[in-house]
Amino acid sequence: MSEQPLPPVTRVHLEAITGPLGIWQHATGEQPNEAHGVCTDDVSRAFGVDVLHARTLGWEAVRPTAVRSFAFLRSAYNMRTSRFRNFRSADGTWLDVAGSEDTQARALRALSLAATAGPENPLRHEAAALFRTALPVANRLRPPRAVAAAILGCDNLLRAGPDGRAERAFSDLASRLRPLFAAQTRGSEWPWPEPILTYENAILPHALLAVARRYEDPTLSRIALRVLDWLIAEQTTTLGTFSPIGNDGFWTRGGHRAQYDQQPIEATTLIEACIAAFEATGDAHYRNSAEMAFGWFLGKNDANLDVAVVASGGCHDGLAADEVNANQGAESTLMWQMAVEAVRELRAKAAAAVPA
Repeated sequence: MSEQPLPPVTRVHLEAITGPLGIWQHATGEQPNEAHGVCTDDVSRAFGVDVLHARTLGWEAVRPTAVRSFAFLRSAYNMRTSRFRNFRSADGTWLDVAGSEDTQARALRALSLAATAGPENPLRHEAAALFRTALPVANRLRPPRAVAAAILGCDNLLRAGPDGRAERAFSDLASRLRPLFAAQTRGSEWPWPEPILTYENAILPHALLAVARRYEDPTLSRIALRVLDWLIAEQTTTLGTFSPIGNDGFWTRGGHRAQYDQQPIEATTLIEACIAAFEATGDAHYRNSAEMAFGWFLGKNDANLDVAVVASGGCHDGLAADEVNANQGAESTLMWQMAVEAVRELRAKAAAAVPA
């Protein structure tokens, strides 16, 4: 296993692309593009990154942006529709009535992290209250990635202690995820639970692992690991580097797999799934695979180019055959920041497990 150097927490670019409402959705080069406003999807991720950074930097270093992000999420929740809105213009005007199912699930997941890992009691309590207020939206989620993200959000809360509403939502969501896998994996050379691989793929086996662990279901765990193993293998080159499914066409069963435009979200999602698999099994294969995906950010990829900008903490928006996307928007930058913190925690746990 070849480990890439783990950089210190660097928030220069995060601060550069954060405005009075929250993190700007897009950037032109290194500069925020305020014309596209702010969205709940990215603010949710930024809120989670602040909670993670507080572990290293201390709460006061991230408190202003965390409080701002929470205020955004509280405003995003539309009491009339019982859903989170997503898009907001630079002047603060909401541009939609309700965001997508993915938006709902991402907001729930971020709130659950703050509710359980937030370093300040008032914020934890307020995040937990908003999570519980918004939790009924989970009953209406149907797209697999939204279901998976909501499962991981409920799981965050349940790891911290019993919660009847979160348990019922978890059970309901799990009942939608299980059949998706069971119907697609029996003896198939295409074990993926959909006819196409698109974006944020590894969140599906990650969520299934969470279901298997909570219900102590070894059969479900084997299915999740089999699908994850297949996803890892299909995205590993002969040189042992990570080559995620490209955004420029994705990969339909029986069709041509898109190699580019590779996205940071694929690397981070795989890292998180592999860490969950490593925790479940202790198998070094999953730790190594997480490190492989982390290396993608740092030049261990098809183009041998750095996707992350280590000095500023920013990240390019994608990887093409011979260049990186010059823009450093919110999603990509937050994916890099999340990847660093996930690998930091993975290495700390692995080191603690080694006998003295």
